[in-house]
This record gives sequence, C-alpha cells and structure tokens, in this order.
Amino acid sequence: MVFQNKFQLLRKQRGFTQEDLAEKLGVTRQAVAKWEVGRATPDIDKLIHISDIFQVSIDYLLKTEESCTGRCIPEINIENEDDAIFEFLCKAKRVTYAGKGDKEEVSSRPNSIDYMYSEGNYKYIDTYIGGEIFAGEEAIFINEVPFWTMNYCGRVLSEQFSGDFLKEALLLVPIDKPYRGPEFHQNGYYTYISHVDGDNSWFYGSEEIYYQENKVYDCLYHGGKLKN
Repeated sequence: MVFQNKFQLLRKQRGFTQEDLAEKLGVTRQAVAKWEVGRATPDIDKLIHISDIFQVSIDYLLKTEESCTGRCIPEINIENEDDAIFEFLCKAKRVTYAGKGDKEEVSSRPNSIDYMYSEGNYKYIDTYIGGEIFAGEEAIFINEVPFWTMNYCGRVLSEQFSGDFLKEALLLVPIDKPYRGPEFHQNGYYTYISHVDGDNSWFYGSEEIYYQENKVYDCLYHGGKLKN
C-alpha cells in the first residue's frame, strides 16, 4: 500500500472531506486530490503536518506494504529486566491466540477462553469472554506476582470480518509497543490500523480493521504496570 492509498484511507477514517483536510494543511483541495491519486507528493513539512493530524509516523506514511510486514518488527538489545519481560510478552502473544495455540482445558471463569504461556519465572495469561462482542484481559506474572496487565473490549461489525486476518496482524506485535498489532498492516482487501498513546507503564489505544473502505471490526485497549 503506497502513500496515496494510506493518505486517502486515513482521511476517510477521520471523516474529513478533501476541503477539510486542505484547510488544516494550508493547501488547496486540488493539492489534496493530487496526493490521493499519486500525481504529486507532499513536501517534508506537509508530511510532518499530516503525521501530526493523523497521529501516525512518517515511516508509516512512506513505507510500502512490503516494508510494513513482519520483517519490520524491530530488534532490541536486552539491557534491563523490562526489555526481557516485554520481549517475553511478544513471544507469548505469538504462540497463544494470535498463533492459534492451544486453549487451556479448564477456564478461569464461566465460559471464558484462556491461554497461558510460561518461560522461566515469567507467566502470561490471556482470558476473554464473548464472541462477536468480547472483553478480556492479558497479564504478566513474575514469580506468580502480577506485574503488568491490559484490558481490551471489541466487537465485530460485519460478516466481512476475518478472524484469521486479525490473528495475522496480532502476530506482528511490535516490541516497542507490545499491546496489540502494528501501527499498520494490509493484506489484500483487509487493512489493520492501531493507535496507542503512552508507554508500558500506562497506555491506552484502539485498533480497527477495514475491508476495502468499510470498517468491520474495532477494539479498545488500555493497561500498564501494576503497583501495590
């Protein structure tokens, strides 16, 4: 997915007309129209302004679809305990729900679906209830002591929703923001977008899936480190 497609999708998601966006950017409507069909590209100052308006990175705006796949997951050096914990979190997410791992045979709550993954003194538990409308919680435990948690609540909006595509996006969980999926992922007609504010200590965000230009799924999430 190239710049003009992302730019147009972001505009429509926010409910802006070309005139609305042109006014915010201090350009003509014709300039916005040219950007959306690939006849011109905004200069760096306008790209910075666009990234601020839509709360996405310039990398996201300019990278192609191929560069926004799993090959983009950043590598880090484990220099402290937190780095190790959140690398473990990403691994746990990839081998449980997103990776179609085995569910726990005994649920922790009536009719809940649970996943668990352990490594050394780290334990990850994901438990959720519901289906087309759902809610759940993920948590990390260190030596059985709760350390970090995330609550999420979402809904399916259309029969065009694909659970496999959601899992595909969640497999790309970035280690610098180890909450849901990446900022952007696209495959065929499906597009996944996630926005988050904050850091591992305290954060909140949302994710959406679009089939072509129709939103078929959304989810809110928030959480952070626990403190007694």
